[in-house]
Amino acid sequence: MAWKEDPDLSIGVSMSSNAWQAKSRYNALHISKKIVPIVTTLHDEGLIDLAKHSHHGPGDSRNRTTRIRAAEPLRKLFRKAKFNRDDIGRAEGEEVIILKNSKNKQIEYDDNADTSRMRGELTAYNTLIANTFIDIPDLQEPVIEVGDNDEKSLVRTHRDHTRTHRVFSRSSWDMHGRFYGGWWQQVGSDTRARITIDDQPTVEVDFVGLHIAMLYAEAGQKLDFDPYHIPRKKMPAYPEKLIRKLTKRLALIAINAKDKTKAYQAFREGYPTGNIGSRIRNSKLDELLELLLEKNPCLKGKLFTDQGIRLMNLDAQITARIHNHFTDKGIPILSVHDSYLINCWKVGELRTAMADATKAVVGRSLATSIKLPGKEEYQWVSDKDLQTYIDNKLNPPRCDGYVERLQTFEKRTGRDIGPYDGDPRLMDGEADDGDPDWEN
Repeated sequence: MAWKEDPDLSIGVSMSSNAWQAKSRYNALHISKKIVPIVTTLHDEGLIDLAKHSHHGPGDSRNRTTRIRAAEPLRKLFRKAKFNRDDIGRAEGEEVIILKNSKNKQIEYDDNADTSRMRGELTAYNTLIANTFIDIPDLQEPVIEVGDNDEKSLVRTHRDHTRTHRVFSRSSWDMHGRFYGGWWQQVGSDTRARITIDDQPTVEVDFVGLHIAMLYAEAGQKLDFDPYHIPRKKMPAYPEKLIRKLTKRLALIAINAKDKTKAYQAFREGYPTGNIGSRIRNSKLDELLELLLEKNPCLKGKLFTDQGIRLMNLDAQITARIHNHFTDKGIPILSVHDSYLINCWKVGELRTAMADATKAVVGRSLATSIKLPGKEEYQWVSDKDLQTYIDNKLNPPRCDGYVERLQTFEKRTGRDIGPYDGDPRLMDGEADDGDPDWEN
């Protein structure tokens, strides 16, 4: 698989026999510690290249995992093989409900009614997604380059990169629990805007300041304004748009952090060298923090108290409800934690489902916002804006690579997606509660 996707792509493999537990729920192929001498023998015989602990470069202190890849003798055999990439799939029974300890290591657990229910729901969702054509019409090769010049990586859109799993943390089912795995989570919003589902254009909808809105709801209050907007007159040294970006980042880090000093350090490290955010001083962050609390008094006592992992569990419960709503109806939806991509004609139903899910989990319907390329996340999108956007996305040019992948998908699944013809409906069942009042 690695060689077909990229001849230079390496595979991480542990050479510790303790890492291979054949009966582990996380080892769907039941690979035992015998794999270690097999890898060694393959390398000794010249069939694979092996780099010991060298994915950061020889001798790097961060080296941890051995990397392997096919050497030329094995590649020669691969070229003669009578099967291709699509003949190789994911392991049946691969665990999708993962529990980790405080050291971020997977741990075993006994199933209960909740884990069995979650696994059943997620298996149904993954089955629906596996039988859905998710692609980008202008993408010739099924790979997307992400990152900047200093650190680029490749995201592959093959169907094996669509299976979703949930990760719980700190040995607790009440911590974390978010959904991971879909390749669409690894690309930016502008790239996601180009995604089609079953050859139909999509629209992305997210929650407005979700974790802050949750804290408001827990305080019995409604968030009906932009929590990150700080007037420039209160911090005249920066443009207002930059102030908002800095405030939002500080708020999210402060909600997740246990310690203010480390939070400030993480704030700066999140920006590239030379960016204003990478050199902002603690005194200025203190000033920004005071303005944030002045704007959002209900956050007092909630920052730097490790709230994030608990709130992630709540937003994961919300996402699970939204997944289940559409899975039961056979409608594919792609989640990116607190935002969702769906067939453009289903936006209204999505916003209704989002409002219902938040009311069920936090006791209040939380505001949602439509994300369109070229618009700031806090800008209101009218029905006219949305209709114009959809009209411009209908029947986009489809490159040869996309058409070939579509035809391969139809042959594999037996589904006839056919040419896309626009649905005249705009939004069926728009949720009034989803409109963020502060947009006006």
